[in-house]
Amino acid sequence: MENGKVFEGFFAGAEKDVSGEVVFSTGMVGYPESLTDPSYKGQILVFTYPMIGNYGFPKKRDDVLSGSLESKEIQVSALVLSDTYDHESHWEANESLVCRLKKDNVPALAGIDTRTLTKIIRKSGVMKGIISQQKPTASRLFLSDEKVNPVDQVSCKEKRVYGSGKIHILLIDCGVKYNILRSLINLGVKVTRIPWDQDPFDGNSLYDGVIISNGPGDPKDVKETINTVSTAMDKKIPILGICLGNQILSLAAGGDTYKLKYGHRGQNQPVKDVTSGKCYITTQNHGYAVKEDDIPKGFEPWFINLNDQTNEGIRHKTLPFYSVQFHPEACPGPTDTSWVFDFFISGVNRWKRKNQLKY
Repeated sequence: MENGKVFEGFFAGAEKDVSGEVVFSTGMVGYPESLTDPSYKGQILVFTYPMIGNYGFPKKRDDVLSGSLESKEIQVSALVLSDTYDHESHWEANESLVCRLKKDNVPALAGIDTRTLTKIIRKSGVMKGIISQQKPTASRLFLSDEKVNPVDQVSCKEKRVYGSGKIHILLIDCGVKYNILRSLINLGVKVTRIPWDQDPFDGNSLYDGVIISNGPGDPKDVKETINTVSTAMDKKIPILGICLGNQILSLAAGGDTYKLKYGHRGQNQPVKDVTSGKCYITTQNHGYAVKEDDIPKGFEPWFINLNDQTNEGIRHKTLPFYSVQFHPEACPGPTDTSWVFDFFISGVNRWKRKNQLKY
């Protein structure tokens, strides 16, 4: 660890050295979905639950709309576990977790006191770490000093279209979880998915709404996406931001973001809808947040985190611009906030009928 702390364990996956930001995730289930979540790109993930692997790993599918995984590959740089379970038992299991880790060339370090490690991260904050077959030194905390853009690594490289319907949604892919696509298709809409840095307004394409996906890294590093969202706001196209998309919408509107001490990751994060007073348990995965005291002009807080009172979503007071810091597609669950998609698509329909606009 960056603070000099060393944990010794044994490999339970690919045997190779790897470095990254060390983060932890809470929750008892959902490790296949978490491991394939593009928002974890470049990170070493510590699971707080002591036993991981008891229901194996599902079959890899080429069709993004089938199955339950959130991308085709395991996205984490490495995994840190207290223990692995190699006798998987689940109707969807195709292979063991360890087997899948080896196939995707991802190392896991097992036999670690993850409780102690998590307490260190909670106290000191996320920090750099390296998994190595030799005793690491501070100078080796990063195996490569090359500056990379994690969003560019996980975004699609060309435009793709899914589904059909009278409502046409533009999905800006900053590392989209597949269940966002599944949720939209199930609502009967047409989705055009574009790379994070592509300009969607340079042709004759017409969109009824824009969704900004989740993704890894610092939202201030995706200036092209911020500019695209700013253009969509000028055109008054309905917008929904999810996770990283919440931060991007805030930046496009003139707000600000900051890095959290250790982030919110897991399936048990409580949030409160400040407009209704209702509370929900949500799935989350992010290391940055919108500054609560710097909400953009014309916007108001929509949700807050009940653990630390950080912002969990904003909404415009008069225009159809919304964003949430949590994951309404909830894969893994809970699905308490899946209504956010219905809310947005219904709003798109109303806005379209009211304004008769062509974007």
